[in-house]
Amino acid sequence: MAKEESRTEVYVISVAADLAGMHAQTLRNYDRLGLVTPQRTSGGGRRYSQRDVALLREIQRLSQEEGVNLAGIKSIIELNARVEELEDENRALRAQLSEAESRRGRPRGEIVHVPRSTALVMWEPRHRRRREGRD
Repeated sequence: MAKEESRTEVYVISVAADLAGMHAQTLRNYDRLGLVTPQRTSGGGRRYSQRDVALLREIQRLSQEEGVNLAGIKSIIELNARVEELEDENRALRAQLSEAESRRGRPRGEIVHVPRSTALVMWEPRHRRRREGRD
């Protein structure tokens, strides 16, 4: 359990069902289908967070108002979770890029004054060619 989740309110199944406007058996079915996976106590009791209750309400809306079947709802939930993951990753990468760009603007190493009258010539010795016919 994540640290921030440990501080949020959790509800037993009967309270979560009332908050979502559903029967407790419906919540059990959704758990079995993997639509909403609540936290578990050491004894196996389900504990629903506010986020779980909001998800239950969204499942109910998709089912009743939009006519989406449970398989479709599961796909929608999984895709929404993936979008959230990618948005988080995108934010992190943008922060890294911004940090790298700000570092790039800073000078690296020493700045040395070079008088204009100085010329820099690169010299590389040529390799002697072997004359043909000589071994």
